[in-house]
Amino acid sequence: MFAKLNHVAIVSENYAMSSRFYEAVFGMNTATGYRAEGAAVVGDGYVGMNINPRYPGRGARLEHFGFEVDDAEAALKRLRDFPGVNSLKRPSNRPYAGISAHDPDGNVFDISQKEMENRTDIYVEQAAGKINSRHINHFAMRTMQADKMAEFYRHVFELEVRNKREGDPNHYLTDGHMTMVIMPWRIADYDATGIMPPSLDHLGFKTESIEKLKADIERISARNPYLAPFPVDFGAEMRARLALFQKSCPLCQFHLSDPDGVLIGASEN
Repeated sequence: MFAKLNHVAIVSENYAMSSRFYEAVFGMNTATGYRAEGAAVVGDGYVGMNINPRYPGRGARLEHFGFEVDDAEAALKRLRDFPGVNSLKRPSNRPYAGISAHDPDGNVFDISQKEMENRTDIYVEQAAGKINSRHINHFAMRTMQADKMAEFYRHVFELEVRNKREGDPNHYLTDGHMTMVIMPWRIADYDATGIMPPSLDHLGFKTESIEKLKADIERISARNPYLAPFPVDFGAEMRARLALFQKSCPLCQFHLSDPDGVLIGASEN
């Protein structure tokens, strides 16, 4: 079974502004026929990103991700090998999310197949497109059961295991283009900062040049301060959180956040 890690979703207090940030800084493309009253949908030629407005009871954050598979039924059959894991067919008005499911740790993800009626917007438009030079190349989650979650995603979606450095506690699973980083969550890691529960941690972008990315951010922020990244190095607690980010994922060389506080790690091609 072939699986692509080609969907991520953010819940944002300022979803329209967040969309403009990813367009301006990372060159992501907006879906044709964008509906101002709905979620913003952008893509990099491979990964589609839904930026959903925040409603009551829903936190603003990097929220979930998704797989495109050639056989959804085969994926669901493998899913049932894990007791307590369930899935749910989604309404047809949600781009990409034909089926939603969760892993044994409660992380939610979507499953899509090319023929599903939910495949609209950027997910259809970029199917045969060119991948942007600046593109999402990984995302990371923190979990109390890193070994078990790595085995779950490897088994259900047949992702390839990437080699890692000796002593690295993370797991790296890839579809050949996009990588899923599974990091252990320990409460002691948050000793000097606000405690975040196990959840998705950050997005990772590949860029042609870190220095050019920094220059573009400075230029864009000067022209429109609303599109400036939210600072990640102010105050003792935020600096401690940044230090945890810096040591947790070796795929990231430059650390920032979007205007709504979603953490982003960038690296050069």
